[in-house]
Amino acid sequence: MTFQEPRSPRASIRSVIEARVSSDPEGDFLVSVQSGTHVRNVELIERVDRWREALADWTVAEGSRAGLLMSDPIEFSVCFVALLDAGLWVAPLDPTLVTGDARQLNGRLSNLRLDLVISDRPAPDGVDVTWFEIPQPTFSPGPRSHRVASSDGGVILASSGTTGTPKVVALSMDQLLHTAALIARHNGLDEGERGLNPLPLWHVNAEVVGLLATLVGGASIVLDDRFHRTGFWSAVERFGVTWINAVPAIISRLTALREGETVPEGVRFIRSASAPLSTALLANFEQSIGIPVVESYGMTEAASQICANPLDGERKVGSVGRAIGVELRVVPIDDPWPVLGAVSERVGHIEIRGRSVIRGYDAPGYEDRFDVEGWLRTGDLGYLDEEEYLFIVGRSDDVINRGGEKIFPREIEELVLAIDGVFDAAVIGVADDVFGEVPVLYVQFDAVTDSTPSHVVAGLTSHVNVVLAAALARARRPVEINVVAQMPTHATGKVQRRSLGTGAVAVIFQEALR
Repeated sequence: MTFQEPRSPRASIRSVIEARVSSDPEGDFLVSVQSGTHVRNVELIERVDRWREALADWTVAEGSRAGLLMSDPIEFSVCFVALLDAGLWVAPLDPTLVTGDARQLNGRLSNLRLDLVISDRPAPDGVDVTWFEIPQPTFSPGPRSHRVASSDGGVILASSGTTGTPKVVALSMDQLLHTAALIARHNGLDEGERGLNPLPLWHVNAEVVGLLATLVGGASIVLDDRFHRTGFWSAVERFGVTWINAVPAIISRLTALREGETVPEGVRFIRSASAPLSTALLANFEQSIGIPVVESYGMTEAASQICANPLDGERKVGSVGRAIGVELRVVPIDDPWPVLGAVSERVGHIEIRGRSVIRGYDAPGYEDRFDVEGWLRTGDLGYLDEEEYLFIVGRSDDVINRGGEKIFPREIEELVLAIDGVFDAAVIGVADDVFGEVPVLYVQFDAVTDSTPSHVVAGLTSHVNVVLAAALARARRPVEINVVAQMPTHATGKVQRRSLGTGAVAVIFQEALR
């Protein structure tokens, strides 16, 4: 797939903010679900300037690596924009880090090679980095003074893979704003649009798809501290939301309306990213709620976006859409795997390159992921159809080799997720003396808890087994079903596969299928 990259002058956060103020000074940029606070464009630039003054008082130099650890989404967002404006390399941090021991926190700060941390809470005992605590409320707006626009700096993140050690990624200002502009254009963001983002702001999706695309497009965004199912649709109506930034776990919880709930008019689409979206969930949501789901595909290494289905045009079920702003190719596997019928010979390694894609990680290691021409091997496997829509079939690390036969976990997971009453499912490979490796299924049901009678759970599990037996050859079926009350996930809803099968997750019912 060939993409002719547009060339444009390097923008800066300052120039983007000033354009908003010039166009619509009283217009909103940020709105809080919890407090109802609004940050208008003119207030944003005033507060950003106050942050610049504070950084100067602290003698924080341009190009410094600054951790940002704040719980309030509005204060986080203003500070995030201000630090980028000042030319810093910003590392958004999970606020729960401070609840652990200092050794864990110091390990994360050391991996990111931070010079300082800016936070809304005091430094934990034993922390090894310079720590600036900001009192609440944060700086009040003051007189504006001219500030030099910076196009340097960027964001530092640890990629949230499902397996392996997180890799540190540095995304430049140019990569961030370039990708944000592509997303704003694709999502049709302008002064009349208002998004809702309940996703964690220390993740690349919320930062680029949510905050920066909104900033660049001239739109506004409603921020929540996390996803709240209760009152969700009333908040959408109250704030005049026109699109929603979500993940499959959120979409799943919104599929069935509760008593007294209605879906507000005016929501153009809900965007799904960060984890695979099952075809059954997509169909059930659209039929029940009536809002189109735009499935997309991205990764930290590409500043959040690689592909997306079109808003206007064909959205193909099971596909993450076409590449946007990057070159994408599928490199054939030397020995095609006998799966997926006619498309098996087209399944290969997904590779990308382009202006938004890193050329290496922010620390030694993983050099084998890149070739001399700048292609990054994503670790995902998939294929392109005749219209260059991308279909992802799984992670190369997750493929199960059962006596020489390759099994994609997603093939089994899609079948299970289509069963009524199943909330989540994941398949992993476990060692086997005869076959080398065999598939094991973990499943979470909607209404099953630790106290659910065992005969009820047994009935649900038996039904799953019947469905799998009817759809899959015996060699491709799981050898065991483990029922859990809660699937271990990252903050974005992606299953933590490394936790499964280790004893770290409590299994409340187990059935062997050999």
